[in-house]
Amino acid sequence: MKMRYDAFYPGQVWLDTEGKRIQAHGGSVIYVDGTYYWYGENKEKTDGKNGIWTWGIRCYASTDLYNWEDKGLIIEPDLEDEKSPLHPTCMIDRPHIIYNRYTRKYVCWLKIMNKDGTQSETILTADAILGPYTIVRTNLRPLGMSAGDFDLVVAEDGKAYYYFERVHSELICADLTEDYTNVTGYYSTHFPQPYPPYVREAPAHFQRNGLHYIVTSGPTGYLPNPSEIAMAKTFHGPFTVLGDPHPYDVSHTSYHSQISCVFKVEEKDDLYIAMADRWAPGYMELPYERYAGWFAKYFNPANVKLRRTEGRQEAQALAIPSDSGLNTSVADYVWLPFRFDGDKPILEWADRWTL
Repeated sequence: MKMRYDAFYPGQVWLDTEGKRIQAHGGSVIYVDGTYYWYGENKEKTDGKNGIWTWGIRCYASTDLYNWEDKGLIIEPDLEDEKSPLHPTCMIDRPHIIYNRYTRKYVCWLKIMNKDGTQSETILTADAILGPYTIVRTNLRPLGMSAGDFDLVVAEDGKAYYYFERVHSELICADLTEDYTNVTGYYSTHFPQPYPPYVREAPAHFQRNGLHYIVTSGPTGYLPNPSEIAMAKTFHGPFTVLGDPHPYDVSHTSYHSQISCVFKVEEKDDLYIAMADRWAPGYMELPYERYAGWFAKYFNPANVKLRRTEGRQEAQALAIPSDSGLNTSVADYVWLPFRFDGDKPILEWADRWTL
């Protein structure tokens, strides 16, 4: 059954133009020649039991942002080589694609969670947004660090930046090389924390009125937690923390979701959309009041001593691990528009909203 939408419905099942669930998780949107492309992890086969983590990277196209046509797998799984970072059992997360106007290449970075517990990057390039993509670098440990969730940003002058979580430590902003396939060695550090759940992950960068914003979440597996947004005047900061951009969410779970990307709508002067995954919609039936109380308690900056003594142990006990066997093939999406109170971005819930 073909579908046609005329609005956004956050948290509800979102189908493509052929009536199938959209599979672009941990994803981003890129605008190319009048068309929006939404790409992300294809979780259609990830039932939590068969060992499949990601079945390639899928992409969708739209001109109105409501209705998305499936363009297929732009990065296919490698079914032959179990050691390949593209093998379905390999833990591929959060693809990000940027365009290099000098090399005329689309450059895709993939976060790979290795079986030894470390994390690294695989980089691919293509001549067109829909591919084909070719691997140009594997097992990259940028700056010699174990690199977690990340975002890629291209400045107006063509210089590119790589924001990533130095796993369970701090957030790094690193300059990319001219071809966008490596780091130069110049970097800055931000938001240092002693351990999860206070370390910041899942960075999503956007710019508005000359200011730089970074939205992050705490590392609590698939269990959602309060987002945090920070602001700076340059790519490398220093950043000022503005607090949770979901101030009216009484559950303290970022509306039961995790933001993966913030993008500006090209046809609008001041419309920025935060796109997020609701990784575990079925878990909303659990007593979230319990989690909400825990987050309000341990994410309260006033409870520093409590956080140091009890927070880490309880965080590990409450979190839904990323390898918990969760059926993420039925994960949903939460897209919401930012409104701005001066320079402070705010996300308010809406069951339905339009451009």
